[in-house]
Amino acid sequence: MFDIVAAAIVIIACIVIALTTLAVWRAPDPLTRANVLSTNTSLALPLLIIAKLIHDIGAGTFLISDLIVAALAITGLLVVLAIGSFVMGRSLYEVAREDAERE
Repeated sequence: MFDIVAAAIVIIACIVIALTTLAVWRAPDPLTRANVLSTNTSLALPLLIIAKLIHDIGAGTFLISDLIVAALAITGLLVVLAIGSFVMGRSLYEVAREDAERE
């Protein structure tokens, strides 16, 4: 049962990654692409980590340290997402503004 749930979560994460890839290709400008790409970090990657935990529970190899590492990994992903999105957004906005001033 745990493997089925873990596999379903992995499939959902893969669908999110595929849809995000399509959205990045269709996005009209770099700022929109950066915002669309954040879905992978904020949703798909934590889902994969959770699926790994569920699989470990089902296999009987789950340790409390795995839960701590997973929580730290998800927290790290969200922190990197927040800081990275802010920095990329600011730099892309500045580049777009400079390009508009040149025209």
